[in-house]
Amino acid sequence: MTTEMITAAASGSWALGDLVVRRIGFGAMRLTQNGEALTADAVPSDRGRAINVLRRAVELGVNHIDTAAFYFSSLRSANELINQALSPYPGDLVIVTKVGPGRDPSGSWLPHAAPQQLRGQVEENLRQLGRDHLDVVNLRIVGTDSIAERFGALADLRAAGLIRHLGLSNIRPHQLAEARAIAPVVCVQNMHGIGASPQQQEFLRTCGDQGVAFVPFYAIAGTGRTAGATTNDSDEVHAIARAHGVSAAQIRLAWTLHQGPHVLAIPGTGNPDHLSQNVAAGAVDLSEDELTALDSLHHETA
Repeated sequence: MTTEMITAAASGSWALGDLVVRRIGFGAMRLTQNGEALTADAVPSDRGRAINVLRRAVELGVNHIDTAAFYFSSLRSANELINQALSPYPGDLVIVTKVGPGRDPSGSWLPHAAPQQLRGQVEENLRQLGRDHLDVVNLRIVGTDSIAERFGALADLRAAGLIRHLGLSNIRPHQLAEARAIAPVVCVQNMHGIGASPQQQEFLRTCGDQGVAFVPFYAIAGTGRTAGATTNDSDEVHAIARAHGVSAAQIRLAWTLHQGPHVLAIPGTGNPDHLSQNVAAGAVDLSEDELTALDSLHHETA
């Protein structure tokens, strides 16, 4: 399949609140370094290449970029790269960021933010991105405890006009219900991909039933996680990829998009060729038999 003329429009669209995005987006985690992401000793990426990738993504119709202030290497900040590459921002561009986790200047992880610290994280994103408000802010969670106090703090910032819409990341179903009782939730960002467990699939469907976008992370990386794309794709994935003349990574993205109209994809890369392939995955049409074969591959992401 040629990728030259395929844009993100081929993937369709979904609304995050009142913000319409194409279902193929772009994740900024891999922009700031070469090799594994989110490590203190990461080798910084080439600045010019990263900026060119961001600009090319927008040229290809991507209008949904996922980022975070804690996406950085010793010389690169994802938010700063986005600001430099794309500001003044296109009117339809939606930038989604995350708060909760934090890293010190050396790259070491800090304890997750307490409710009273979340405003500082929101303002840090505002400064780095050069915005007067954030389109969508996801509260990133670790654990199964109540999120009411932290989500309530973000709801207050939404009421104050610093945030337009709220989302959640790395959560359990009961936490979505808890958050929705406080303020509207436009998206859930959880780990998901080929091999998802029945419980993960059920939660994806629950989000759709409630009109909440489901945004998988590591849809390509799978068990590779922050290290990058998995190298242990099954024979079924490779066979289907050959049949369509695409890569295994593109089949992973196509399967993701076939899980429901509310499912978005945010593949990340610092490679312009991979970017074009990721966007083109939105045009891959999988048959019912192919979907059944891929659906049978369980528990790879657990």
